[in-house]
Amino acid sequence: MDEVGRGPLAGPVVAAAAILPVRLPRKLAAMVDDSKKLTAERRVLVLASLQAAGAEFSVAAASVAEIQRLNILHASMLAMRRAISRLPRVPDHVLVDGNRAPGCAVPCTTIVGGDGISLSVAAASIAAKVLRDRLMVRLAVRYPAYGWATNAGYGAVVHRAAILAHGATPHHRMAFGPLLRQLALAGEELADIAAPCAAELVLVSAGG
Repeated sequence: MDEVGRGPLAGPVVAAAAILPVRLPRKLAAMVDDSKKLTAERRVLVLASLQAAGAEFSVAAASVAEIQRLNILHASMLAMRRAISRLPRVPDHVLVDGNRAPGCAVPCTTIVGGDGISLSVAAASIAAKVLRDRLMVRLAVRYPAYGWATNAGYGAVVHRAAILAHGATPHHRMAFGPLLRQLALAGEELADIAAPCAAELVLVSAGG
């Protein structure tokens, strides 16, 4: 089990759980790695290959409102518990990336850096990343100025500049800061890159 999206300025945190087949083809196993080490195209390919090989996945999220109410750590734990509860069958044991178990009825073992050690944790990280990226691409259609289709809600320069220019959306994590106050303090740093950002924002708006 793993989660993605603790650090972004916008969007939900997403968790995924994976149950891999007992006999995973060696070639496919070699393709599975920490999602951060794979390109977007590679993640999609690996996820589809795992599903075709019989891997079972469940994905769940905690909303921006829940992040604001609970804080990002507890919202991440909530998303993990939801993902475990949505698995097609109850696992005997869950391997969790990180140093904190989500607090569910199923026995858990935490593994720091687990997405680089355990195949099932790495597979979960890939599923969570693919699904969250797809969600942010859909949100980018409604809010094109922020560049979410490429930055997934993280604090990229284009994203931060768009917040200063257009304000926050309902999908921004106002508890992270508060966001606008932090970005206002960073205004001087952004001033010297405002012109190139403005040009990039026009391209993002035009292309969706």
